[in-house]
Amino acid sequence: MSAAPEQLLDGLWRWTAQHPEWHPGDFGSEVASFALRTGQETLLIDPLLPRQPGPVLDLIEQQLGERLAILITIPYHVRSSEEIRDRFRGQVETAIWGHQACRKRLADAAGFRAFEPGDALPAGASAYRIGRPRRFETPLHLPSPRALVFGDAVAEVDGDLRVWSDRSVDADVSRFYRERFNPTLEPLLELDFDRVLVTHGRPALEDGRKRLAKALRAEPWYHRD
Repeated sequence: MSAAPEQLLDGLWRWTAQHPEWHPGDFGSEVASFALRTGQETLLIDPLLPRQPGPVLDLIEQQLGERLAILITIPYHVRSSEEIRDRFRGQVETAIWGHQACRKRLADAAGFRAFEPGDALPAGASAYRIGRPRRFETPLHLPSPRALVFGDAVAEVDGDLRVWSDRSVDADVSRFYRERFNPTLEPLLELDFDRVLVTHGRPALEDGRKRLAKALRAEPWYHRD
C-alpha cells in the first residue's frame, strides 16, 4: 500500500490508507480517499491519512485554493477530517461538510456544516438520498470530473462494481436489495457522469454509468460470503 497520492485525472487524486478497525488482508482493510482541485476550491472526500502522511499533506498544501472543503459521504468516514481541518484552517477557509449524524463523531464541531440532499455544496457538488429506509450515506456527484462518489453502498470487486450488502446474502436479503434498496440508486443513472469513485476498491474511470447499471441488476455482494 502506497501513501503517495495517485493522479487519476487532471485535478483529481486518489490515495489509500489502512482502515483503523479492519484486519489487514480483509476486504475493506484498505480504503481510498480523494482530492479534487477545481477553480479556487479544493475538495477532499472521506480523507483518511496514512501512517506516513507526508505525501498526502504535501499534495493538499500544493493544491490549496481559496477554500478547502472536506466532504463526507457517510458518518463512519469522518476519519482524519478534524486533523486536516486543524492543520489548514489557519491558511484558508476550511469546513467539514456531511450528514447531520457526522457531528457526533467530531470532537470539535467548529467549521462543520450539515447538509441535506439538494443543498448547494462547494465546487458544484451535490449529495443524494439513498435507501429505503433512508441511509445516512449520501453519494456525491462531482460535475468537473463527471464522477459519482460512493462511501459504502457500492464497491469495486474483481473489476466489477457491486452493491455492497451489510449482511450475508440469502433470499430475503437479495429481495430487499432488488425491491427496496437498488431502486433508490437508479435515479443516479440520470446524472451526468462517466466515472464512479469508491472508497473500497479501484475507481471506475471509464463506462461508469454502464458499470453502475450492471451492479444494480446484479445480486448484492457481501465481503464474507
